[in-house]
Amino acid sequence: MANSRKYKIGLVQMSMGPDPEANLATAIRHVRDAAKRGAQIVCLPELFRAQYFCQREDLRLFDLAEPIPGPSTQALGEVAREERISIVASLFERRAPGLYHNTAVTLDAEGKIASVYRKMHIPDDPLYYEKYYFTPGDLGFRAVDTPQGRIGTLVCWDQWYPEGARLTAMQGAEVLFYPTAIGWHPAEKEEFGTAQYEAWQTIQRAHAIANGVYVAAVNRVGHETGDVLGNRVEGPGLEFWGGSFLADPFGRIIAKASHMDEEILIGEIDVALMEETRRNWPFLRDRRIDAYAPITARFLDPL
Repeated sequence: MANSRKYKIGLVQMSMGPDPEANLATAIRHVRDAAKRGAQIVCLPELFRAQYFCQREDLRLFDLAEPIPGPSTQALGEVAREERISIVASLFERRAPGLYHNTAVTLDAEGKIASVYRKMHIPDDPLYYEKYYFTPGDLGFRAVDTPQGRIGTLVCWDQWYPEGARLTAMQGAEVLFYPTAIGWHPAEKEEFGTAQYEAWQTIQRAHAIANGVYVAAVNRVGHETGDVLGNRVEGPGLEFWGGSFLADPFGRIIAKASHMDEEILIGEIDVALMEETRRNWPFLRDRRIDAYAPITARFLDPL
């Protein structure tokens, strides 16, 4: 008999202001609201404590980083314990002097750190200068048990890589959470905006289908110039496109947020649907694991 276990997750789509403490307070309020609406696992957007500061390279902004465990995990851990929920929180980690990561922490229902994932794929694009701030993750891809179910967490740019989704799903993850900070360059939105958003959504729906899992993408929303305590980027900034969503193992969108507003999405995870989908689409059964060794090469040059 298929596993009939079900649980609810909450996705917090929020906007960020210039004050990190105010952003933390807002995040806590949204997490509590999600819990009141029945969410048992709640995920926050990427680097939710600040406006997206990677729009420029500025040594002063390393002061935003914090240790793990640290102030954010302590504050959110108290909320997790009080609400009896698990929380996925994306943080700017100060691991050692001069060594920083873009890190997602999973807190369990006792408020303790259950898992740490360091973002593996680090982008470097106009207004997304993450390589200046973040060292690539060295913990690999991982899944973790929560009281509700087994989940995996990846971060933003990881969304474009099927290898990360596959390796996390192969560890038994039922849901892949992607805390995210992605948006439009205002000058490009009219020409490319729809195609960019649809590509972002499509690649993640494909992860759900190929692996027979749920995929939860949790984005921020609003126009930002990287304003952190009065230090801002000159120029048009970025318009974060929201559109957070939850896709089921068939790739269907079962919950979706707008492009403009703060929202809390609540979606149900049905483990029996995973079983049913994988029985009909047995992609894991039919994988040719004997033929995939070349995938570890950077590129296969013509002979």
